Amino acid sequence: MIHRAAQTEIAQLLEEFPAVGVLGPRQVGKTTLAETIAASFSPDPIYLDLESPTYRAKLRDPEAYFELNNGRLIILDEIQRVPELFSILRGVIDQRRRKGFRTGQFLILGSASLDLLKQSSESLAGRIAYKELSGLTVPELPIQTSAEQDKLWLRGGFPDSFLAQQDTSSLRWRLNFISTYLERDVPQLGPRIPAVTLRRLWTMLAHNQGGQLNITKLGGNLDISGPTAKRYIELLDDLLLIRTLRPWSGNVGKRLVKSPKVYIRDSGLTHALLNIPSLDDLLGHPVVGASWEGFVIENLLSCLPIGVTPCFYRTAAGAEIDLVLEQGTTQRYAIEIKRSLAPSLSKGFYLGCEDIGATKRFLIYPGNERYPIANDVTAIPLADMMKELTNGN
Repeated sequence: MIHRAAQTEIAQLLEEFPAVGVLGPRQVGKTTLAETIAASFSPDPIYLDLESPTYRAKLRDPEAYFELNNGRLIILDEIQRVPELFSILRGVIDQRRRKGFRTGQFLILGSASLDLLKQSSESLAGRIAYKELSGLTVPELPIQTSAEQDKLWLRGGFPDSFLAQQDTSSLRWRLNFISTYLERDVPQLGPRIPAVTLRRLWTMLAHNQGGQLNITKLGGNLDISGPTAKRYIELLDDLLLIRTLRPWSGNVGKRLVKSPKVYIRDSGLTHALLNIPSLDDLLGHPVVGASWEGFVIENLLSCLPIGVTPCFYRTAAGAEIDLVLEQGTTQRYAIEIKRSLAPSLSKGFYLGCEDIGATKRFLIYPGNERYPIANDVTAIPLADMMKELTNGN
């Protein structure tokens, strides 16, 4: 079993808060992680899958059920299926607080971000802490080699996809995952959205991985209105399947690009949507650079310290930085991402660094050595950059 980096943090949060919410897309490993954490609790925790009628039946009288199991950690999986539980949990937590039970009561798992946060932020403010669980990341790989990193890049971070016996088995799993999401999960979340249209949109985003969002153009290509296209984009974002990266908005007296960039979060899903079955096929595909960029960004954002804001920088004049990480007014990392063992930087990157007043400058590439290059830029492997961010050096 792969040890997840989030395990320690979630266990710590359970020692500090009555409820902890773990958010992440389906099949990313939330349930397995919750069961691993729960194994250290005594008495034995209770697991309730709220998609199952059998488990939901146990909560016909939730207050009585929670009172019966007072003192035990209760894991509520896919809680967005029973949103009325949030207001009940508030009363249960407050009642237990008065009896001296202050932490480690509920571990809540959810695979939709916005709906879950809306419900819990209204009902459980001050009583819940959140942790987003991404797919597998480079530091979590059991074997730290370039080949394993490339395997993770090709197959993506869903554990079942990464651990498949062959690339073809992995691709088959991802294609099935995509179909299941479109045909079963999305229709359960609200008004019916045609699966064919949503798949076309998802595939268009894969072709344009890391590109700037043009709602009008997307809508036109899909024969839907701009507001409808925007709603579809927001749905994929809420399901934690795509990431919208905002442009840097500081005042530098220049014409800044205002449209966000959009990435499919999991590189394996990008490759499945584009029917890229192997690493050789990927290295020869036009999406290779953008796919690597998205893979790197997702890995970096998975380990950001609290208070760090990610964005990108681009001006109409051509200054551009792939990723800017800001922490207050004192730290501003400028990060360029290249899929080359002999990478070079454009003038636009250096201009961007001067515009934003970058305090540190990095070039992430697929090699294994860290070394300095011109103008205070450090070429660095992805795993080393993640250590840099985690340790705050």
